[in-house]
Amino acid sequence: MDVRNEVFPSDPARMAQMMEKGPDGPIFMVNLLKFKDKAEYDDGRETDLSGRDAYMIYGRAVADILPKFGGRAVFAADVTFLALGDVEELWDEVAIAMYPSRADMVRMSLSEEWRDAAVHRSAGLKGQLNIETVLPAAQQASPWAKNLLQE
Repeated sequence: MDVRNEVFPSDPARMAQMMEKGPDGPIFMVNLLKFKDKAEYDDGRETDLSGRDAYMIYGRAVADILPKFGGRAVFAADVTFLALGDVEELWDEVAIAMYPSRADMVRMSLSEEWRDAAVHRSAGLKGQLNIETVLPAAQQASPWAKNLLQE
């Protein structure tokens, strides 16, 4: 399995797929994050921030932006150990955000507020994988899923 971390999508076909309707029900975006050692801003500004620190500025802003598009931050934690499998390099953090639909996620990422915050995202990230997931209908009625879906 080849793995390619990206900060922004580079495949036009993948971008076209992002604009499609997507699955019914809320989606949960699983983000596997790899930080730069030192933040590097595209505008060349000087900074003493680590990549993680720059990304955390973005993360705090997005936690405030998400509800405006019906979403919310669900989970974030540091990666500490690979218990199964093998990869060349572990990601640094896993974060999960919930959106009512793929369209809501796309709308958020096209908003001016998100773009303003995203300068810190690109400054801090070495790369990431974004994995769209959706609860199967049969699991949506389970007690743990009901708690997850409630605001």
